[in-house]
Amino acid sequence: MDIQHLKYFVEVARQKNFTRASQVLLVSQPSISKMIKSLEDELKVTLLDRSERKIELTDAGAIVYDQAVKILQAFEDVYSSVNELTQVKKGTVKLGLMPTTGVLLFPNVLAGFKKEYPQIDIQMVEYNAKQLKYKVEEGDIDLGITVLPVNTELFETIPLLSEELVVLVDSEHWLVKSESVSLADLKNESFILLTEDFALHDVVTQACMQSGFEPIVAYKSSLWDLIGEMVATKLGISIIPRSMVRFINQDVHAISLSNPHIEWEIVLVYKKNKYLSFAAREFMEYIQMHIL
Repeated sequence: MDIQHLKYFVEVARQKNFTRASQVLLVSQPSISKMIKSLEDELKVTLLDRSERKIELTDAGAIVYDQAVKILQAFEDVYSSVNELTQVKKGTVKLGLMPTTGVLLFPNVLAGFKKEYPQIDIQMVEYNAKQLKYKVEEGDIDLGITVLPVNTELFETIPLLSEELVVLVDSEHWLVKSESVSLADLKNESFILLTEDFALHDVVTQACMQSGFEPIVAYKSSLWDLIGEMVATKLGISIIPRSMVRFINQDVHAISLSNPHIEWEIVLVYKKNKYLSFAAREFMEYIQMHIL
């Protein structure tokens, strides 16, 4: 058994498909199959259930997978540590962020960092909050900019900014001249929410439940602009971060929530006990110093 056996096995387990794994690894499918068969023969167990169209781990395979991931991470940490010593102020940061935080925090922060550290490459990928946390946990990205809550047993968090959530209403709504409203007073309203993939969906739903009612959900969307359009056409109200109101090109109005006051807390997260490169640590420090 060597590191290559484990690398091939882990990728097949992640992809649940030999063909996709071969595309990711840039290795022929027969070579991967042969390597994994060799690993199974050495361990004298079947690691992959190949009986269905989608490959699944056997019980033994799940155990080997968990250990293999840790071993591969340890190898990566060795290379990263050596690279940090030999390539000072060089490197790559894999950064995940939500579309909303991209609008709020970039490009000014990124431009400033790039000017100060021209040899550090920032690779940015957009995900919704739930996907982003999973990607950080799996090690696919180094850092994530997301919203609370997060699992503090898995992640370290660094607060970046906080803003209030507001009620978005149309121009003729009965609340349009109000400065604030209690969430409980909205129990008979129709709500337009982001889909369940977004953390904001859970935050709003839980806040309503804590205020004594289950929200009447008229529509769900993954698009901020569409939510604004539906509110403007009197299909319902929505609850969104105040900073997003200015990006909705519709005749809508934002009303503060007085009870409860809900904060939308944006944080930088990274996996606990994971090695962070010089580049990632420098970016973390920079963003804390220069955010808004």
